[in-house]
Amino acid sequence: MTRRTPPRPLDVERLFPEVVRHKKEAVRLHPRAGGPTYRQSSVGGPLLWPEREPWPVCDEHGGAPMVAVAQIYRADVPDVVAFPEGCDVLQVLWCPRRHSDGPWVVPRVHWRAAGEVRQVLDAPPAPTERHENYVPRPCVVHPERVTEYPGWDLADDLWDALEPRIQQVLAETGWDYEYHLSTAPGTKLGGYPAWGQDPQWPACTECGRPMEHLLTFESTESDAGSARAWTPVEDREVRYESAGMMFGDMGGVYLFECLTCPGRPVAHRVDCA
Repeated sequence: MTRRTPPRPLDVERLFPEVVRHKKEAVRLHPRAGGPTYRQSSVGGPLLWPEREPWPVCDEHGGAPMVAVAQIYRADVPDVVAFPEGCDVLQVLWCPRRHSDGPWVVPRVHWRAAGEVRQVLDAPPAPTERHENYVPRPCVVHPERVTEYPGWDLADDLWDALEPRIQQVLAETGWDYEYHLSTAPGTKLGGYPAWGQDPQWPACTECGRPMEHLLTFESTESDAGSARAWTPVEDREVRYESAGMMFGDMGGVYLFECLTCPGRPVAHRVDCA
């Protein structure tokens, strides 16, 4: 089923023309509980993983197997994510246990060419221990392209300049720039991270340049503050099950990559709402 985010309730670019040059395209994945196959994009579904390729394991936890978190085919997210040349599948896994070098999970990113996978691994090994909140239930996805503007990532000087106008618009209309007009909540690719706290945008450890946002995984697809603006039309009167993950107190996991350095170095950040 298609998921359609309602249009922004106000004309962002007319009200706040200063943010236009900072807008980015994102793809909301809208994960919903289902039965995806390895030939589909999914959250928590089976991966198109070669039978003879070792399954990723966690070094900290004695070689414990990781779990599949997401698989995205390029055809489902055209022109938003820069896939490496020759690759058309993005795969994310992580160890579903707490780690010593930071809270929650440590993701692993793989890029591959679907046509090169001949025999698919039928039954990946499963970890014997896991934090259930870090294991997504299998979900089909409903990719939808949206335009975003910086919320938490709005530069301090620009925020200071816009704040009187933002407060005026809120008082007159009831619509808040940060929660209703800027950055989409939920699991998504590209665009801006759906931060729950102050941004922690990483720089590449190899070249020092700011990294690009790749993926956001959130504890919820929308919260009380954002639901009336960002809930898809098809979900307004429907109860649905999404991936069912929970990071801290309604937080998120954010993946970043360097598009300049060989090997596409990856970093991640986590926060709580």
